[in-house]
Amino acid sequence: MDDAVVYHFVMEITINTSRLDAFFALPADQMLWVFFINIGWMIIAAVLLYGISLIYLQKIRAQWAAKNLKFIILAIDIPKGNEQSPKAVENMFTYLGGAHGSVNFFEKWFEGKFQVSFSYEIVSIEGYTQFLIRMPIEFRNLIETSVYSQYPDAEISEVDDYVDTVPHRFPDEDYDVWGAEFMQANNWAFPIKLYQEFEHSFGESETQFKDPMASLMDLCSSLREGEQLWMQLVIIPIGFDWVAETDKAVDKILGKKKKQSGAASKFVEWMGDASEAVYSIWGDIESKSSEEKGLSMQELTPKQKKQIEAIHMKASKLSFEAKIRVVYVARKDLMNKSKVVNGIVGYMKQFASLDLNNLKPDVKLTMTKTAYFNKDKRLLRKKNAIMSNYVAREDTAGRNPGLYNIEELATLWHFPIEANVKAPLIQKAPGRKADAPSALPIINDIAGPLPELFSSEILRSQAASSPAQDENKSNVKAEEDKSVPDNLPFV
Repeated sequence: MDDAVVYHFVMEITINTSRLDAFFALPADQMLWVFFINIGWMIIAAVLLYGISLIYLQKIRAQWAAKNLKFIILAIDIPKGNEQSPKAVENMFTYLGGAHGSVNFFEKWFEGKFQVSFSYEIVSIEGYTQFLIRMPIEFRNLIETSVYSQYPDAEISEVDDYVDTVPHRFPDEDYDVWGAEFMQANNWAFPIKLYQEFEHSFGESETQFKDPMASLMDLCSSLREGEQLWMQLVIIPIGFDWVAETDKAVDKILGKKKKQSGAASKFVEWMGDASEAVYSIWGDIESKSSEEKGLSMQELTPKQKKQIEAIHMKASKLSFEAKIRVVYVARKDLMNKSKVVNGIVGYMKQFASLDLNNLKPDVKLTMTKTAYFNKDKRLLRKKNAIMSNYVAREDTAGRNPGLYNIEELATLWHFPIEANVKAPLIQKAPGRKADAPSALPIINDIAGPLPELFSSEILRSQAASSPAQDENKSNVKAEEDKSVPDNLPFV
């Protein structure tokens, strides 16, 4: 037998670290200077360019809005005895999706065009509560159709902006303000507690839904003269690109490792595959396919199963970007922060699903609360910022908007069901409207001339009373006056 020939390949890799050693041997000030000359200036330039681009974009957006947008506010009064569930408002938000429009690169960066937003608001002024919608005037028909399609007996009227009744800048001699934005505590892919979870099977059918709006309406009705509570949902229509992000959230729960995209990551992956093809012969590197598969459904805990199902349920419905902003403004001698602030936080905590998502006040950035250094100036700056953003219905200032589907939005903003909510100061339509009978004749259906009974000559002659008739009427009046006793007591 011939002797086998064995070849040995030796690969040497040498890394020269002399320049790094020389860099770390420099004094601290020289080290910083060398770092800035070689790399640091690029970081600073990138930050400056990013800031300048934001300022430029904000400026041209304001110019485009001033030329093309005019906003109005509509007050929505639903009839008494409302029995419509939040599903009706969910359908309203579905119809709002028609306001979404695409904006290309040129329109965004050269014209300043942007996707317009809508503000759905609940306002209580001195205890009187009103549901309002602020929109560009060109979308008025869209909003009215969305309301009338679900609430045919509703009354819609254009009103003035209520924010002009109080000061917009602080400090003020008479008024003070508290405000905050509420944000999702976890990844937006996880939904909050939805209105279906407030239903139960006990009692009469009309009381089986425990409306979470009841606590807010009771809080609004308790406000006194000089107090105002405002809540707005600034809603931005979006496309469907967000759905792919929910798959990433599911993969994270399952422990799946998704391959990175990009030229650099592909090159590293190719090098890794090539090295494994050589060294796996000797058993140095084991296959990692089992690690990339992740967990199976049988291996999931009940919490993980619930999270995956909730994410898929949220992804199945239309969604919007939205910001939740609340402002409480009142006269200084009447302000009761403990009642209103604790009440609004308690209202938001009703929607907490601790294994999914919940809403919390943004204490760090937007809430009018400060601690530690320079408290007074920072607090004043926060008060003016939250008021300015609310008045302008800003969708970019403050925290980045979260993503809510139509079910979540209808849970947060819907008309209260009267069987569950006993708030007497909610503005409502006076009553239901009835259609005219189908058999009622109209003037075009009447054949021939009008009968003599309705002729103008007969009507004029009947309207003119003769002196004899006037005399008879005065005699009857005198007899009636005489029949009343003079000593009759009056209330």
